[in-house]
Amino acid sequence: MTEFTLSDLERIVATRAKAAAEDSWTAKLVAGGQRKAAKKLGEEAVETVIAALTNDRENLIDESADLLYHLMVVLNIAAVPLQDVMSELASRTGQSGLQEKANRQNP
Repeated sequence: MTEFTLSDLERIVATRAKAAAEDSWTAKLVAGGQRKAAKKLGEEAVETVIAALTNDRENLIDESADLLYHLMVVLNIAAVPLQDVMSELASRTGQSGLQEKANRQNP
């Protein structure tokens, strides 16, 4: 099986976002706007948390996939490239998570 990346998912979402809303769930979400897409992202986040808390491995995998997909849709609507998020993550790797969080709270 070929490795599937978040960049692959970003490209798929971008392509499907341009389809007719009646032909694509992605296009339907995009047509509904950021409020609808963000609400769906939140729902998937809650479902992912529940799966983690109940130690439901299979459901955690499924819900995590849904969460990542809906995040890509939200980023697409906001015109935020995945690379911008990855660059932000890369910039945080040079310090501990505790230090990074402290720096965000005290700019």
